[in-house]
Amino acid sequence: MADNIKLEIVTPDKAVVSEEVKIVMAPGALGEFGVLIGHTPFLTTLRTGIIRYTDAQGTERYVFVNGGFAEALPNQVTILADSSERRKDIDLNRAKTAQERAEKRLEEAPTREDIDANRAKAALERAVVRINLAELR
Repeated sequence: MADNIKLEIVTPDKAVVSEEVKIVMAPGALGEFGVLIGHTPFLTTLRTGIIRYTDAQGTERYVFVNGGFAEALPNQVTILADSSERRKDIDLNRAKTAQERAEKRLEEAPTREDIDANRAKAALERAVVRINLAELR
């Protein structure tokens, strides 16, 4: 349809989304941005967060994205993500385990040189975003 744009979300391992959509909202490095048909072209980095989009039938969909890049064109949005998964594919128990593990590592970081606090913070952020998305009503 003429009022839709093509959304592609891909990772090094797989294509996560490839469909016609009405609007895309994404977590840009400088803040959330939205893209509709006819948008001015741009390229930006992404932060860990949630891609929200409305599919061609009008249903709002959600996809976890862990960094990467987004390219917006007048008729297409391409997301190249480090990792990504649809809301329905998130393993809530695994995400909670990852959260607990990251929190423990952050607690231990001040007393242990072998723990990279920045990596633990990034792992915690990924886990929290996945949990929030999986529990979204």
